[in-house]
Formats: sequence, C-alpha cells, structure tokens
Amino acid sequence: ESCKLTVDDIYKAARFLKTQNAPKIDGSYVAIIHPDVAYDLMRDEEWIDVHKYSSATEIFEGEIGKLAGVRFVESTEAKIWETGENGAAVFATLILGADAYGVTSVTGGGIEHIVKQKGYGNDPLNQRSSIGWKGLKTAKRLVEEYIIRIESGSTFSNTAKEN
Repeated sequence: ESCKLTVDDIYKAARFLKTQNAPKIDGSYVAIIHPDVAYDLMRDEEWIDVHKYSSATEIFEGEIGKLAGVRFVESTEAKIWETGENGAAVFATLILGADAYGVTSVTGGGIEHIVKQKGYGNDPLNQRSSIGWKGLKTAKRLVEEYIIRIESGSTFSNTAKEN
C-alpha cells in the first residue's frame, strides 16, 4: 500500500517526455494504468474525468480521465509483480508518446481460422476433428525515450495477484 502513484509522478513523467521531444497522441500522452492504481490517482482533486472533456476529443477504449496532459486508459492487463515488501503487489503504469512503438500490419489480417473435418488425415475410424486459429502480429519498441514505466503500489497491493 506504500509508494502509491502520485500526481507529482505523472507531472514528472510528462515533463520527461517533453524534454525528449516525444510527440503527443491526439494532443496528449497516453498512460496504461491498472484499475487498482487508477483508484488512488482518481481521488486527487486535479483528476479530470473523461466525461468532462470527451465532447471535444475522441475517447480511447477504456479511457477514464486525464491529468497533467496525460490521458489514462484503464486495463487489467497492466503488469503486476508480487515482488514488493512482504509479497505486496507492484504495478506498472506505462506512459507513452506517439511513435514509441510500432505494430505489424499483415496483408489479409494475419489471422487464420482452421477447421479439420472428422476423419481428416490419419484418422481411419473418423473419430477426430479439430478447430483452431493462428495469428501473426508483433509489436516493437521503436523509441525508448518515448516510453516511461512507473512502478508503484496501490491501496490494493496486499490483495492483488501477479499477472
């Protein structure tokens, strides 16, 4: 529960990205934050809920608010480690500038859905069929100076599980 993410931490991160000339994404930097960490940050009076500025801006999926020129997208996929003091959870919050990373674009979507009918291949008694999928996609960090990872605790550090 100690070492919670603070408003000052966000201002420092935004300042660092600015000093690196990190371009913004639709006028802001973007943070990926776990709901447990967002709970603590949203209680600050400087927090601006997404509904207060969304009429002028397109909302990202999962976007919850803004602070210090950083828009926050909440995700339970934000990394958690159980390496803190007494096994308490440590949460990662990523703050990104534009072009910090890239994602492949595969012609044809990069996803293949595969269905094998009963009796296909070496199945003389027609007992087996299968269904599955495979996908081709990757992400690559392009400019390290445009990415900040802040590790913090939260009010829920004692009950959160590593993911």
